[in-house]
Amino acid sequence: FRVLVRLKGYPAQSATFDRKTDAKKWAQQTESAIREGRHFKTAEAKKHTLGEMIDRYLRDVLPHRKKGQQKQKSLLEWWKEALGPYALAEVTPALIAECRDQLLNGTTYRGTQRSPATVVRYMAALSVVFNLAVNEWEWLEVSPMAKVKKPKEPRGRVRFLDQEERERLLDACHKSRSRLLYPIVVLAISSGMRQGEILGLTWKDVDFIRRRVVLHETKNDERRAVPVTGLAHELLQELSKVRRIDSHLVFPGNNPEKPVDFRHDWEKALKEAKIEDFRFHDLRHTAASYLAMNGATLAEIAEVLGHKTLQMVKRYAHLSEAHTASVVDRMNEKIFG
Repeated sequence: FRVLVRLKGYPAQSATFDRKTDAKKWAQQTESAIREGRHFKTAEAKKHTLGEMIDRYLRDVLPHRKKGQQKQKSLLEWWKEALGPYALAEVTPALIAECRDQLLNGTTYRGTQRSPATVVRYMAALSVVFNLAVNEWEWLEVSPMAKVKKPKEPRGRVRFLDQEERERLLDACHKSRSRLLYPIVVLAISSGMRQGEILGLTWKDVDFIRRRVVLHETKNDERRAVPVTGLAHELLQELSKVRRIDSHLVFPGNNPEKPVDFRHDWEKALKEAKIEDFRFHDLRHTAASYLAMNGATLAEIAEVLGHKTLQMVKRYAHLSEAHTASVVDRMNEKIFG
């Protein structure tokens, strides 16, 4: 049964059904939706451009986000430049896929190539805006992003410091002209905190009695308490005795309201320690790897690092296999003798 719904001032709508009852039901629902203005979002999609959609997000939504505003804006500005003049009705999955490939195969203004993970972030940024346009603003029926495949990301690497590398790096950091580099690196290795979490620490976050710091703004937007013991605890105590009275930050920069920029000193320390292919984020992998090799379970590692699931810490599973085997051996010996 073929149904044709015609209402003055609106395009005809048609559909085909196997059963007459389904055809009648669809006709009634469609006619009702058209009269109530719920059926045609194509009018809105033709009225607004992708640039207007992004502008509304940047104006009304992004300022209320706690973090990552500048990064998000930068990603969306790329899309605005690429597809800004297009009406939303003209933005098809094929067009977005073309831009995805352009991101993958093209180069940045620095002349470097974007990784698949970076391209995924570009796509995720636009997807957030499209979802708002569909669900809240009702500018679109469906998001064209839904049908576009994301680039396949390579399996996350696990680069961590061996004992000799760790000793060389810590020695170089200790000798650095920056008095903050050494405690920052020690804290990163001992706690597994992210760079942004460390640099965002204020003295109110540090609990010397309970030997922990409390993170209020994390990647997962959840409050997290992180144990700080041993050398890291001692170094924080030393810093607290000479803390700057003009800043609430544990690691302030020249501007007391902003954290220290230690990038140059960090790179110099790596060079002096003769450590290659190593990023600051790899200190987080180093902490997790040391935990695994010292008997921590994957659940415990996830708890320390602040991961909601075990998926992200499975990369450390092979490092804890020896410990797992010893646990099984002890159990068998106790039961069977």
